[in-house]
Amino acid sequence: MKKPDTDHTIKVIIADDHTLFRAGVKSALSVKKDVELIAEADNGMQLLNLLKHMEPDVILLDIHMPIMDGIAALPEIRKLYPQIKVIILSMHNDHSMISKLMEIGANSYLTKNSDSENIYMAIKTCYEQEFYFNELTNKALLSGLRTRRTEAAAPQEANLTEKETAILKMMCEEKTTKEIADLVDISPRTVEAIRDKLKTKTGARSMAGLVMYAVKNGIIEQP
Repeated sequence: MKKPDTDHTIKVIIADDHTLFRAGVKSALSVKKDVELIAEADNGMQLLNLLKHMEPDVILLDIHMPIMDGIAALPEIRKLYPQIKVIILSMHNDHSMISKLMEIGANSYLTKNSDSENIYMAIKTCYEQEFYFNELTNKALLSGLRTRRTEAAAPQEANLTEKETAILKMMCEEKTTKEIADLVDISPRTVEAIRDKLKTKTGARSMAGLVMYAVKNGIIEQP
């Protein structure tokens, strides 16, 4: 995975059918010199059409929209544009919905009453570190785990090596790629390769999936 350029202006598209909400987000982000809102969409279909001609770094995606909603659009974005980070914005804070969206590829989940600084921080963190976990996403993921613990695969089924297990634990502790590389005395590129291998071995589709696997199998403890 290519390391993000921290000096790069983060290009953002917002997909939401509420014009006033889009205007509010646009106004809030306009004062941030490292973020640029490059386009807006009313629904998921319009968003996918925009993506044929534009290359955003981050998408702010509403769940409930006409024609094509965010739940339908997210898997398409993941399949066609895996490098784009997707932050779900919704009025709802249903744990099962949040857990489902994180598992199928959302990089973060915010409620629409989040303040502008929180939205900005989510954009910046997702761009630089892939995910932005907050109290809402953490509770939802753990709630999802509790309802599915009996379905968890045994740890040995993934056949993780001692080094892979140690690196997975450090990833779950939110250590950066460079910090992990320094601690294990390997290159950042090797850390990224191990992360990809961990996803393949565990069947996880994202870092959120790896966190869930680690909790299910006792590699990290539930808070």
